Amino acid sequence: MPPTPRQGHVVVAPDKFKGTLEGAEAAARIAAGIRRARPGAEVRELPVADGGEGTLAAALAAGFRRVPSKVAGPTGLPVDAAFAVRGDTAVIELAQSSGLARLPGGRTAPLAAGSYGVGQLIARAALLGVRRIVLGLGGSACTDGGAGMVQALGARLRDADGVELPPGGAALRRLAEVDPGPLAAAMAGIEVVVACDVDNPLLGRRGAAAVYGPQKGADADDLVVLEEGLTRFADLVAEATGRDVREAPGAGAAGGVGFAALALLGATMRPGIELLLDLLGFDEAVRGARLVVTGEGCLDAQTLHGKAPAGVAAAAARAGVRVAAVAGRLELSEPEWRAAGFAAAIALTDLAEQPGDSMARAAELAEAAGEKLADELLPR
Repeated sequence: MPPTPRQGHVVVAPDKFKGTLEGAEAAARIAAGIRRARPGAEVRELPVADGGEGTLAAALAAGFRRVPSKVAGPTGLPVDAAFAVRGDTAVIELAQSSGLARLPGGRTAPLAAGSYGVGQLIARAALLGVRRIVLGLGGSACTDGGAGMVQALGARLRDADGVELPPGGAALRRLAEVDPGPLAAAMAGIEVVVACDVDNPLLGRRGAAAVYGPQKGADADDLVVLEEGLTRFADLVAEATGRDVREAPGAGAAGGVGFAALALLGATMRPGIELLLDLLGFDEAVRGARLVVTGEGCLDAQTLHGKAPAGVAAAAARAGVRVAAVAGRLELSEPEWRAAGFAAAIALTDLAEQPGDSMARAAELAEAAGEKLADELLPR
């Protein structure tokens, strides 16, 4: 039976508030507000993520060890990245090495950006003896089908002259040979699980280039080039492996990195928030709780389709625990957020005194939101 209202602890499990608060800071601020309103309450902070940016931070907050690693950024320049390890499991966030935030000066490179750094992180995790790699996809700067990633792991992608291809999706149009080489040996005995919250195929109008290319700076002409390169890559990977996964849901994730993970790393895919909640031990954390508080920067229609707060709400409901949400902005109507399972929802914009305060004073307002939720949902 679920606990009675005055029993149990509170779990604070938000995702990041993009542009203002990282998940751990959001959790700390909301928890501080709850503790201020209910000094005797036990409050546990468990920031979450859905596989995109913030995945590494969530793993570290849950007790994973940070492993720093200098790798190639999306344009080939070195960047200081990291991954997380606990026991025989590593958590790798693509955005750490190949994300939009890693572009020098913020200048997009839609045709030349690559995923080589992701492969370097995977290789370094493998050297530590991990047996399971959780690969979080999201925030990618590249549309190279994961070509760079598998090159870093030993695959050979050559043109008609036998020359190794340079980075980027545009170069794939010249691809003549895919040779997995030592890739299988490098990944032997390692399970790769992709945390992904999109179901796009690699190609076509719902594919990696068409849907996500414009977000990475691609214009109409660039999209044609990228689609041709990805098609060539898919054809030759199928020829080399005997498997064609271009239509698989999620193959188009992160500029096609999902495709290479499925086709050449033997990866499986799981919804990002489900996988991360398992990894972070959410079911154990919520056992015996009386309230779960989650949140993100904007609670909107997208939230209801696999984003972190919806996943937290579903998991809390399975445990018989009420769940509330704190958001920077609230774009769902009350009937909509109640139908999604939330007992309460508070927007920082509604607590701000002036327009724009919700960004500038996000930390302070998150504490106020925690205090308000405690007053509404936690009897004294």
